[in-house]
Amino acid sequence: MDSRRPPLVPAYRTLPEYVRHWAETTPDRRAFTFVDHPDARSRGVHRTLTWQGLDRRVRALAARLADRAEPGSRVALLCPQGTDYVTAFLAALSAEMVAVPLYPPGLAHADRLIGVLADAHPEVVVTSGRVLAEVEAFCGPSRAQVIAADPVTDGSTTTAPPLARDTGATAYLQYTSGSTRAPAGVEITHANVVANARQALTAYGADAHPVTCVGWLPLYHDMGLVLSVAAPVVGGHLSVLMDPAAFLHEPARWLRLLAAHPRTVSAAPNFAYEYCSTAVTDAQKADLRLDGVAALVNGSEPVRPGTVDRFHAAFAAQGLAADVHCPSYGLAEATVFVSASAPGEPLRRFALDRDALAAGKALPARPDDADAVLLTGCGAPVDQQVRIVDPVSRTALPDGEVGEIWVQGPNVGRGYWNNEPQSRRVFGAGLAGVPGRWLRTGDLGTLLEGQLTVTGRLKDLIVVDGRNHYPQDVEGTAQDAHPAVRRDRLAAFGVPGVRRGEGERVVVVAEHARTSRLDEIDVPALARAVRAAVSARHGLRLADVVLVAPGAVPRTSSGKVSRALTRTRYLEGAYAPRSAG
Repeated sequence: MDSRRPPLVPAYRTLPEYVRHWAETTPDRRAFTFVDHPDARSRGVHRTLTWQGLDRRVRALAARLADRAEPGSRVALLCPQGTDYVTAFLAALSAEMVAVPLYPPGLAHADRLIGVLADAHPEVVVTSGRVLAEVEAFCGPSRAQVIAADPVTDGSTTTAPPLARDTGATAYLQYTSGSTRAPAGVEITHANVVANARQALTAYGADAHPVTCVGWLPLYHDMGLVLSVAAPVVGGHLSVLMDPAAFLHEPARWLRLLAAHPRTVSAAPNFAYEYCSTAVTDAQKADLRLDGVAALVNGSEPVRPGTVDRFHAAFAAQGLAADVHCPSYGLAEATVFVSASAPGEPLRRFALDRDALAAGKALPARPDDADAVLLTGCGAPVDQQVRIVDPVSRTALPDGEVGEIWVQGPNVGRGYWNNEPQSRRVFGAGLAGVPGRWLRTGDLGTLLEGQLTVTGRLKDLIVVDGRNHYPQDVEGTAQDAHPAVRRDRLAAFGVPGVRRGEGERVVVVAEHARTSRLDEIDVPALARAVRAAVSARHGLRLADVVLVAPGAVPRTSSGKVSRALTRTRYLEGAYAPRSAG
């Protein structure tokens, strides 16, 4: 699958060089704005850095880092969401150190934070003054020096070290979210992140026209870091940030920011669009105008066509155009971005025959097939190559056949930190008859009408009696079967049979909707409805349907359901008291 043209933006080699360029050419133009929501009723307090102000802060903090550690040292970022995070990240890169984007210990996933810090062994930890004491206490047992980013002022005159020049050196470690395995640090070079930022700018139409990047995704997440920091720095665009918790508390805040700026580009996972469709009130919609939205990126989860339809129906009256939705595909090992549908084009939908798809063939379903699998195309790559490969024979497959997605391009990372064997297996794959190393994504997909179409995750695939079933497909059927099942908060997975010779059994663990109390739900009736729907559509007999409280289905740090951890907890008996049978 060939790629589109590269973007037309200034050609520098590292992100700090781009910051310096914009500071010299447009010093007073706004670079980053963080919109804080200090209380539940807040409409937002704006704090802005110009390009000159950002450059001064980056230089000053880079000089402080250079006084405390050598080039190549790891610098863990435990800052809250905001401009301090941006400054710390860019300062680490400027000082030729390796940034490790993380989060303060007060957030969730504390066990993961401990594990990542133990793996990365940072020499310095950068945080913000308001959580300095908490971070110092958390990092106490380690030997890392803890410093605060915010004492650095715009007027700092400290001489900064020279900008990083080795584009092949590791710029940062992007720890994967661990949805199917333990977190691993992907080594992203300076060249990787600049290339991926340029690719994203082209994909979303931000290379030729000014845009405003609006984001609430965490900056420790790959998509949040690239689309809210790297791409705006490369393109010289304003980036408007808000805290993920502010979005979750009131999703209309995100929409207000989209409405307040011209030609906005933003990204969110599938669940966020569902959430806005149901949670934003008519009163909140009254003063929204969304006709200035240029692109809405939907990634990091299966992109459901119905979600796009519901979101557009909810906000069409506010001027939201139908062609701004950009289903996308990416992963941390490729920095983040691999392919995307271009804004201004209609959503590409594919209704596929369920039986053929289970056998590895993406064939069109009959027009009257109510059980067709509905998938969304994720567009084409930019400045990189994508192949669909038989994971056993390692040969490329023709269009319409399902296989593992392999990627080759300047955005593919160096490998996993301190894990050479896994790096060789994942980043050094050889494709029969094609030169060069390829990245094995572990994701399954196919090529349809020039569109990369993702079908599932290889490790999540459920195999019963020799037939493949995609867990997100089973989950979609289960959540449509009963209104008390919370959307996008459930996991389907296989477990070993209990009797000798018995094959894999299938289990669904689902949260109930927040609008319902567990003691008000007819749990047996819900289980019967889910079983009947899954049996009718997939030919599967569910071994167990478990209904749990909101928040009980574990999610990764990037917001995806962790099927692997849900499966582990189920096998350990964690959900037994609430089993629906």
